Amino acid sequence: MAERLAGGNNAVALLANTLAAVFSLFVLIEIFDPTSEAHFNPLVTLAALFSEKKQAESSENNAQAATFLIAAQLIGAVVGTWLAHAMFGLDLLQTSQKLRGGLDQWIAEAVATGGLIFVILRSPPSKVSLLVACYTGAAYWFTASTSFANPAAVLGRLLSDSFAGIAPASAPGFVLAQCLGALVGVWLSNRFD
Repeated sequence: MAERLAGGNNAVALLANTLAAVFSLFVLIEIFDPTSEAHFNPLVTLAALFSEKKQAESSENNAQAATFLIAAQLIGAVVGTWLAHAMFGLDLLQTSQKLRGGLDQWIAEAVATGGLIFVILRSPPSKVSLLVACYTGAAYWFTASTSFANPAAVLGRLLSDSFAGIAPASAPGFVLAQCLGALVGVWLSNRFD
């Protein structure tokens, strides 16, 4: 919708996408936190599993739950993308042609993801939804990559030739940068304990 209404103005489209992300993230985290700790991101799931703060709670059951959550996140990204295409009358099956790459984009993704993981791991439980939504909204604007910060989001955006899309050739660099950023986020979080 942002792309359609912006009339070619990328700043307006980005602002609209930012607002939609901030509000929907807040609502979704509030709703799903009791059932899945609101994990929509494989790296958040892995960070929670391997962070020192959570190590005492970790078990084989947690590893199995993490595997299930990650599979659900990836499937959700695909189904959500197809649903968005259906709502806006687009071809369900498509692949993005939007190349995104280069050191600046990868650094931005590492920073966005590291910051997200740090915010999640350090937030008081009662404030996670608000702090994650605020951080995500800000990261859309303070990173060159517009803060995908989520391998599942990369998968969904790979399947959409839209303003927010990412070409398949660009995806591996983003995911690798996100993984490195997540490791730094966990490491920084652990330094504060």
